Amino acid sequence: MLYPLLFEDNFHTTVWGGHSLKPMKSLPADDEPVGESWEVSAVPTSKSIVKNGALKGRDLLSLTQEYGAQLLGEQVFKRYHGEFPLLVKFIDAKNDLSIQVHPDDQLARERHGCFGKTEMWYVMKADEGACLYSGFNQPVSHYEYEHRVADGSICEVLAKHPVKAGDVFFIPAGRIHAICGGILLAEVQQSSDVTYRIFDYNRPGLDGKPRQLHTQQALDAIDYNVPSQKATLGKGTLAAVAPQPLLAGQMADIDVYRTDYTHELNYPVPLIVNEFFIVKLLEVNRAFHRKLYKYDSFIIYMCLEGTCTIKAEGVTVTLTEGNSCLVPASVANIYVEPHNASGITRLLETYIDNKNY
Repeated sequence: MLYPLLFEDNFHTTVWGGHSLKPMKSLPADDEPVGESWEVSAVPTSKSIVKNGALKGRDLLSLTQEYGAQLLGEQVFKRYHGEFPLLVKFIDAKNDLSIQVHPDDQLARERHGCFGKTEMWYVMKADEGACLYSGFNQPVSHYEYEHRVADGSICEVLAKHPVKAGDVFFIPAGRIHAICGGILLAEVQQSSDVTYRIFDYNRPGLDGKPRQLHTQQALDAIDYNVPSQKATLGKGTLAAVAPQPLLAGQMADIDVYRTDYTHELNYPVPLIVNEFFIVKLLEVNRAFHRKLYKYDSFIIYMCLEGTCTIKAEGVTVTLTEGNSCLVPASVANIYVEPHNASGITRLLETYIDNKNY
C-alpha cells in the first residue's frame, strides 16, 4: 500500500546559488553555493530517494515504473505513458540566474526526446529591491534578439518586475526569463532539465570557465510576442483565458506577466491552472480533511511557511518550511493539521488537471 512519501535532500550547487536552503532543512550552512533543492524528481540524472516508511531507499523513477497508475492516477498514467510528469524545487538565488528560455513539448521531443518546460514561481522571500525578468517589454524580432544578445543589451527589452513575498509568476515554455539575486522561491515545472541559456553576464562558472550559451537553439524556442492583457482565471471554473498579443511598436504594461489571486484562509485558492499542472495556495490555521480520490492524480505539498502534519494510510509525516511531500493517487483521504505558533501555515498543493484537459 502506498502512503505519503518524503524524500532525501537533493541539493544542486550553482554559480548563482546562496546559503538558505540547507538551514531551511535544519542542516548547517557552509560555503557551498546551493541554488536548488529538487524536492520531487523523477529526472533520471537526479532522482528523489524515499526516506520514510517501507519504501525507504527506493527512487521515484523506479516506483513510478512499478506502481504506475496507483502512484500517478489512471488518467495521468495514460496521458503521460507512465512517466512522472512534474519536477518541483526550492530555488535560492544569491546572484542573478542567466537569461534563459525553455522549449515547448514539441520542440523538446524533437531535439531532446523529453518533456518541454512550462513552470510557475511562488516567491517565498525577497530582499528589498529584488526583481526578476519575465517576458519582453515590447515585441521583438528574431533579428533584434540576435543583435541584442551579441551586444549584451538583451536586458533592455525584457520586462523587469520588482518582487515581494507572495508574488506569483507563470512562465510558459517559450517565455524568456531570469530569477535575479535576493530571491527565495518555490518552483513547479514539467519534468525536464532542458534550459537554453541566452546571456550569462560574461561570468565564469564553478569551474572557472565561461558557461555554455545556447543562443541559436533558443532562437526557435522563444515566444517573441507580448500579451496585451493578463490571462484570467474564471471564478468557479478552472479555465484560463489566453491574452491577446501586442502589435509591433506597442509597449507593454509589464504587470500583465504577474499572476493575481485573492487570499482566503482555510480554503485552497487556485494560483495557476493549465494543461500541465494546477497549483493552489493553502493558508491554514486549523486542521482540515482533503478528499483526494476525485482528482485521480498524485498530489505534491510544498511547505512555504510554518509546520504541519499530514496523516494518511496509517502514516504521519511532518512538513516544515522548505520541505515537501508526495501523496500517491491511491491515497483517498488525508488529514492535515498545522502547527505554527505564529499563526498561519502556508502550503502549495500541486496536481494534474484531468477534468479540463
